[in-house]
Amino acid sequence: MNVDNVDAPAGRVVVVGGGIAGLAAAHRVLRAGRGVTLLEAGDRLGGKLHSGEIAGARVDLGAESMLARRPEALDLASAVGLGEHLQPPATAAAAVWTRGALRPLPKGHFMGVPGDAGGLGDLLSDEGLRAVHRDRDLPPDTPGEDVAIGAYVARRMGHEIVDRLVEPLLGGVYAGDAYRISMKAAAPKLLDAVRAHGTLTDAVRSLVPAPRDAGAVPPPPAFAGLRGGVGRLPLAVADAVRDLGGEIRTGTPVRGLTRRADGWEVATGTGVLHADAVILATPASSASALLAAESPTASAELAAIEYASMSLVTLAFRRSDVAGQVPAGSGFLVPPVDGRTIKASTFASHKWQWIADGAPDLFVLRTSLGRYGDEEHLDREDAELVAASLGDLGEAVGLAARPVATTVTRWIDGLPQYPVGHHARVGRIRDAVAKLPGLRVCGAAYDGVGIPAVVAGAWRAADEVDAALAASPHAHPGAEH
Repeated sequence: MNVDNVDAPAGRVVVVGGGIAGLAAAHRVLRAGRGVTLLEAGDRLGGKLHSGEIAGARVDLGAESMLARRPEALDLASAVGLGEHLQPPATAAAAVWTRGALRPLPKGHFMGVPGDAGGLGDLLSDEGLRAVHRDRDLPPDTPGEDVAIGAYVARRMGHEIVDRLVEPLLGGVYAGDAYRISMKAAAPKLLDAVRAHGTLTDAVRSLVPAPRDAGAVPPPPAFAGLRGGVGRLPLAVADAVRDLGGEIRTGTPVRGLTRRADGWEVATGTGVLHADAVILATPASSASALLAAESPTASAELAAIEYASMSLVTLAFRRSDVAGQVPAGSGFLVPPVDGRTIKASTFASHKWQWIADGAPDLFVLRTSLGRYGDEEHLDREDAELVAASLGDLGEAVGLAARPVATTVTRWIDGLPQYPVGHHARVGRIRDAVAKLPGLRVCGAAYDGVGIPAVVAGAWRAADEVDAALAASPHAHPGAEH
């Protein structure tokens, strides 16, 4: 096997994984003056941030937006020259398809948990509404170290609000089961607020802005996209990495990691790279395999992280064919309790002005299928998923037009699950990894599946590696770029 010394400045960091976590970590390390080689097993960078075309229209085939109330993703976009391309949704008015009709998504909620019963009348039965009101009359019920969001909300406000609002909203983010998802890992602000206020109602009211007076300045948008697609972000970061002198190798799976006295050996299919530090920015299963020899404890904890798979069906119609058939708004969510095939639909040409401007004669929408424990969609043919999506769209909004083009994108093991205890598991993983000098982990498996959270985790890993190298007797400062 060849030995690749990667003739570059000492303080060389190898980043394993070319998704947005690995790219953000590589960019951060380079800006600190270190050298970087990024290794991606596949032939494409970006992971679940991926743009493509349908019927000549540019679209996102993976994640389509970024939380704008956290700065990390927006700051990264600006740092790589995409700041002027950031764009809020043209509309954020969404609905829930439940109890046989599209019903407006109520305001004043936090991840589906309501601050009052206003706007819930169409969504819930009378019994469900009474259960929501009961929260104010129940004695305080302070969660312990961690609790499942769905289980706690059901205890305070009944199962119906979980099944018809909390579940579809959380499912849209995690493709998970609200009755398993950890409040500490997925909604730590809500957990802190409940501990402070004693009731869910008061906790949510402390987190959700009060209704604005007429004429008041509206709050900044909660989400942002990029003209041309969020899939542009990893490609721009990759260009910036190369401009700073970093090396990116695709089609280069990593076979093993070995700790040496003076750093790390990273074994690939073609040789061994010597590195002063390594950042693993891969899914948990891959990180587990790579750490099996050097840290059995971290490896075992990583192997226990479960994932959900999902499929996205993107449909393009002639705009004239769907006139009057697609309602206004950004789309709708679907509660699993209603037994539909799709879990959500996004009216992309309504939601993103750049899609409407780029393809004025087309109307693009997409559906998503699959949740934790529901992966039969992975075995169905593309045509079956398209037909199932069209069937549900016909029932939901009366859509009868036939698409001029369709694309099915499958994200196998695309979303890590955050069950009760996930936060503690991540702590154990980091404690074990910290015992290996010059090694860190990052990605969606740890602190959040949203782009800002992933970028923040990548920056944390990069900063900790840089600090470790600065204190190491074996590593020397990297070249200035």
